[in-house]
Amino acid sequence: MKEVDTPAPRTGQVAIIGRPNVGKSTLINALVGYKVSIVSPKAQTTRHRILGISTRDEGQIVYVDTPGLHQDGKRAMNRYMNRAARGALVDVQLVALVIEAGQWREEDERAYAAARESGVPCVLVINKVDRIKDKAALLPFIATATAEREFAAVFPVSAEKGVGLQDLERGLLKLLPEGEPQHEADEVTDRSERFIVTELIREQLMRQLGDELPYSGTVALDLWEEDERILRIAATIWVEREGQKAIVVGAGGSRIRAIGTSARLAIEAQLERKVFLQLWCKVRSDWSDDEAALKRFGYTE
Repeated sequence: MKEVDTPAPRTGQVAIIGRPNVGKSTLINALVGYKVSIVSPKAQTTRHRILGISTRDEGQIVYVDTPGLHQDGKRAMNRYMNRAARGALVDVQLVALVIEAGQWREEDERAYAAARESGVPCVLVINKVDRIKDKAALLPFIATATAEREFAAVFPVSAEKGVGLQDLERGLLKLLPEGEPQHEADEVTDRSERFIVTELIREQLMRQLGDELPYSGTVALDLWEEDERILRIAATIWVEREGQKAIVVGAGGSRIRAIGTSARLAIEAQLERKVFLQLWCKVRSDWSDDEAALKRFGYTE
């Protein structure tokens, strides 16, 4: 009986880029099947370059989650995020530009220009197609979005609903070079548990106080102790103004307790262990416009 040749595995890095809040992190989490990036309705939720690793029989895709490209680069934090986003285009084999179905904005054009400048093949991922009631409108939108722009492929998806994700992964693998996986099959991210914990705390800060404290908060770990029964964590929420600290703490400490409770439940679900979490809030003036403070809080490319 003639043996059937098994196709060689394909592997490579795919940078996920796009303007803020188009669903890049939600997309990567869905593709990896693990929460590697935090998510909130607010722009600038993703601040770091994070790898999400998906291993299939056909090969391995290493997704590079990036901050959204920002037009406003006045503050050190914005400049850092733009550097992180553009730096993610180095040493990747493919770029996936994520846009929102029915929309092509100036920031999308800027992200496309960054992809073209990289010299790496680019695919277009049209996210949130579930929000388009008239599906017939998608075809003319795709025609408009791809007119006079060069894409290796186009994939309509809904990261939130899980629509089109298998087609997307199959399509990306076909465009990646042949090669052996670079990561173990059970690896899902390059980030440590401690990093993930600080991000889960910051996620609750963004979710609960995003309107009142849009981008002025960050989180630093102070204590990490674990035994066979419980993981004890202490962390500080850093803000830029005394007024912001009052908002985070809340009347009688009510708000910081609510943030802590939600964060603890999220950490327990992610790490699958019992957690005791303590939070404090402190002020460091204008930390988000201070390069030294950014490095201290872990914002390094």
